[in-house]
Amino acid sequence: MNLYKKLKELLHKEKPLVVPDAYDILSAKIIQSAGFKAVQCSGYSFSINNLYKTERALSFEKNIKITESIVKTVTIPVMADGEDGYATGDRFRKNIVRFIRTGVAGINIEDQNLWDKNNKSKIVDEKILIEKINIAQDIKNSLEIEDFVLNARTDALNAFEDRQKAQMVAIERANKYLEAGADMCFITGIKTKQELGLFAKEITGPLSVAAGLPYNINEFDINDCREYNISRVSLPSLLIFSTINSLIKNMEIIKQEGRFENILKQDMILKDTMYLSEKILI
Repeated sequence: MNLYKKLKELLHKEKPLVVPDAYDILSAKIIQSAGFKAVQCSGYSFSINNLYKTERALSFEKNIKITESIVKTVTIPVMADGEDGYATGDRFRKNIVRFIRTGVAGINIEDQNLWDKNNKSKIVDEKILIEKINIAQDIKNSLEIEDFVLNARTDALNAFEDRQKAQMVAIERANKYLEAGADMCFITGIKTKQELGLFAKEITGPLSVAAGLPYNINEFDINDCREYNISRVSLPSLLIFSTINSLIKNMEIIKQEGRFENILKQDMILKDTMYLSEKILI
């Protein structure tokens, strides 16, 4: 079974398919060794790992390079973070083909306004992403990869101060993106379990959400997503934030105490090198 079909099958069977977000090849390998069945690339985590001040600093070429290295490191399906495709029209088409050639089994494409500084809105006109969905569908047909997963993301929840209006726009856009041919819609910015239930009810197709983020980690979990029959749950920042936190704590302990006792007590260091070599580095 090719990885396109594998990912499609997992999305239909797992409910939800949990895809931790990798920020480099080591984190991707750990995701696989932990038993997860797919990996999501995170442009946000890529940018943090490369010390970029914002995700906007992550270039298309840098994204492609990291994504390809992750694909080559694991044997499970990988989804790319395509941002907004970094372009429109023919350039968008070429960029999506480049992502596909890295070997990814799917891609996220979003309506977040990343580049148009003259447009003060946090999201672009919905017609722009619908056109991109149409182009991506045409690419899938021409390359005969109908199982390649297109995940259309809306950032509408972050675009309006009025939360009810934001919810309404997110629902409308998600359903329009599904109608246009996206395999799945991704509503980012969900804050509460109540919102999770609202979108699960109102979306007329497979729904993807992000969990474990600072603003929702205390509000709902993967079991709640299972309760609402969510198709996919990504963990955009959990791995990199956990890594950074562990590094900071270990460095502070060593700097202040000059010994390793408390690091060992808190089990904040991998002591079994056999586990490392057998479970992660193989």
